[in-house]
Amino acid sequence: MPARLPSWAWVTGLTTGAIAAVVVLAVQADQGTKPVAATTRPSASATADAKPSAAPQEKKPAAVPADSGTGRRIVYSLGEKRVWLVDASDTPRRSFAVWPGTVAPDPGTYTIGKRTQATTGSDGVPVEHIMYFAQKSGVSVAFSNAVDGSSPPPAEPGAQTGGIRIAKPDGKALWTFGSAGTTVRVVE
Repeated sequence: MPARLPSWAWVTGLTTGAIAAVVVLAVQADQGTKPVAATTRPSASATADAKPSAAPQEKKPAAVPADSGTGRRIVYSLGEKRVWLVDASDTPRRSFAVWPGTVAPDPGTYTIGKRTQATTGSDGVPVEHIMYFAQKSGVSVAFSNAVDGSSPPPAEPGAQTGGIRIAKPDGKALWTFGSAGTTVRVVE
């Protein structure tokens, strides 16, 4: 008959296993990889038209639109509802889908102006990583992400919203990439 382990040995084994799992997740986070469950975008609470299609995080960023400028910049495509972070050598470093507000900036070149760490959006949702870059019809246009990671519901008819909402991990990456003065190129 095999010897029975004392109860403290069983707890020690569970603790060791839990620590190993945390270490694996920490290494993945440090290397920029994500567990499979965290790779899909949050879904909208209303209609499918309120959000871009949920897709796994891209391994290689999509091609940067033609005529989007050169050098280090943020490229925002109105038609594709997508943002690219492009480095100084014109290489896209990251690309992600966005949920635009009801007020879109005109195509053109802008720069990041004011940056705000956190506030409450015009829809009442706590947002963070707010980066203002344009104004149209008296409405400020800015990138931001919801603190809870949610996507915005469709705006009420007639609402004027300039927030371009992005997923939480993309918000952190954009915040790190886009300091005040960073070029934002808006294309059709």
